[in-house]
This record gives sequence, structure tokens and C-alpha cells, in this order.
Amino acid sequence: MTGGILPSQAIEALIAAGDVTLAEPILDNQLQPASLDLRLGNVAYRVRASFLPGPDTKISDKIEEFALHKIEFGEGAVLETGCVYVVPLLESVTLPGDISAATNPKSSTGRLDVFTRVIADGVGAFDQIPAGYKGPLYAEICPQTFPIIVRKGSRLSQIRFRSGDVEDSDAALKTLHAEQNLTSDEKADIANGIALTVDLSDGFDGPVGYRARRHTGVVDVDAVGACAIADYWEPIALTGADKLILDPDQFYILASKEAVHVPPTHAAEMVPFNPLVGEFRVHYAGFFDPGFGHDATGGTGSRAVLEVRSHKVPFILEHGQIVGRLIYERLTAHPGLLYGTSMGSHYQAQGLKLSKHFR
Repeated sequence: MTGGILPSQAIEALIAAGDVTLAEPILDNQLQPASLDLRLGNVAYRVRASFLPGPDTKISDKIEEFALHKIEFGEGAVLETGCVYVVPLLESVTLPGDISAATNPKSSTGRLDVFTRVIADGVGAFDQIPAGYKGPLYAEICPQTFPIIVRKGSRLSQIRFRSGDVEDSDAALKTLHAEQNLTSDEKADIANGIALTVDLSDGFDGPVGYRARRHTGVVDVDAVGACAIADYWEPIALTGADKLILDPDQFYILASKEAVHVPPTHAAEMVPFNPLVGEFRVHYAGFFDPGFGHDATGGTGSRAVLEVRSHKVPFILEHGQIVGRLIYERLTAHPGLLYGTSMGSHYQAQGLKLSKHFR
């Protein structure tokens, strides 16, 4: 097997071989072009604080040490803001020695400001599953802005499997961009990934972003279109300034200036821009599956939605400022699925768009 991200058909092979174990049958839309959605089990443990296990330490032992109480989901349970929960997942893995994995919040999870990471027995890093790992997986969940309702089977995270060296060099990325128009910026800034900048232009109708309201009702993570935007979000309209002052510890949904295109040969991941340049960051990294923006007319792609925070001090964010970088990773083969409307993808051809929960 050549180095790269495993496509959907290879993930199916891992499941068939027992390298990925599902406690319940796979759902029709659980398998993505280059990732697998992870499902919550039926119980959550409210813990005192976030933690990572030491070598040879089981998460279950840490739960026994730090748990405050146990929550049975039943028909659904509320996870409160500012609290940390650990939830066993329905998926576990027995990875071969040449396959590692990485996890990430799903797009809808990030847009709800739900801080979610996956942890594993004896692994001293979040969202990283080393090659050869055998054991259960757990989700650490901390809602930041909205209290959420979850239940057994809710999907907040996804897992991607890697074999060997997967990341394209800057030289290879420049060649790929010249061939595939990875972003709508022909003169893209490519250095350790391809730069994305924020769109704060005041030249179109509608808001340039949204600021989350505080003290809202709950959001059911499995209910599409159940929440009214006005009850949870304040639209941001600029008056020709092309800049926005970020209030400390407020949560914002903004959009990239560039449209993004992920061809079928690659997957992409957005990583935070260097925090040394300012007190803001894109709050969550995110996976972009093969085919994201690929259906758009002219191959110019779909804009990336940015979940942004400023820490400690107010920060002036200006139109065209770099807020993150896209890392492109090769696939071992073209996937049997492509991100897009044919598989019910919610964010294809998007502009500024809130999560699927809002109408």
C-alpha cells in the first residue's frame, strides 16, 4: 500500500477485517469519502477536568478517579456548557502496525462551539491514535456556548486513517494548485499549507458573520433545522470598515475570502494559523473530504466556514487577514464516495453558513 489517507472502500475493508469494530451495525451515511463518523455510547461521565492518560493507563481507570457522576442517555440527555464529559464510543479499533488514525470534530460540532476530542488508552495526545493501537475510544466533550442534547448514536467526531507519509510538500502543493485550483486565489500563499483569509468585505447583502448569543436554549445535535437563528445568533453587519473587533471569549462564525476545492485525489485539514501573530485563532481544525467544492461550477470550490475566538484581549480582525492554513494529504486511491449533494452533504457549495441545526 502506498502512503496516504485511506478512502471509503479501504475503511470498509478495515471494518470487514475486524480492524475497526462497531458495537452496532454501521449506518447508511456513517461512512464518508475519507473518514468514518464516530458514535456516542449510551452513557456519559461528568469529570472534574480534562485529562490525558499516562503510558499503560486506561481511560476507564481515569474515569473512576475523576468522575463526579454518571449520566444515562436514555431518550436524550443535556450536556451543560463549561462542563467536561467523557463518553465511551460505539467504535473501537485494532489497528495494523502500518495504519495510524486521527480524529476531529465534525463540521456541525465545531459550528456549535462544542469542544470535542477523542482519547484512547495509554495515548498521551488528543485526537491521535498510533499505529498498532488496540482498544476502545472515548469522546471528551465540553460545550462552550450552547447546552446540547445528545443520545446514544449521536455523531460529534470522525476518524481518518493514514498509512505512511501523507502530506504533500509545498512544491507538490504548488503543482497541485496550478492543476486543480485548490482555492480561488491564483496567487495563493503556500508555505506549510495554503493560506486562508477571512472575508469581512461589506460589498454584498446580508451579514458578514454571526456572533453567538449567551444563555440560550438547548440544541439537539441530531435535529436538523430545529432551532431559529435569531434565538441563538446575532448577525454581524459592517458599515464599510472591513474590520471586526473580536470580543474576548465570544464565539463567531465567519467565512473565508477564498473558495476551497478538494479534488478526489486528496483530503484536506485546516490547521490554526500561528498564534504568535495575534490573540485570535480559528477554534477548531477541520477535515475536508475529497470532493468538497468539487461540484461547484468552474472548479472554484466552496468557502470554508471559520469558527473564531479572541482570547484575553479584544482583537481587531481585518478583511483579508490570514486565519488558517489548509494541509492537503494524498489518498491511497480515489474514494468510492465523494463529498457532495448526492450523499446528502450539508455544506457543499456553501458561503457563510451556520450548522445544519439552524433554520
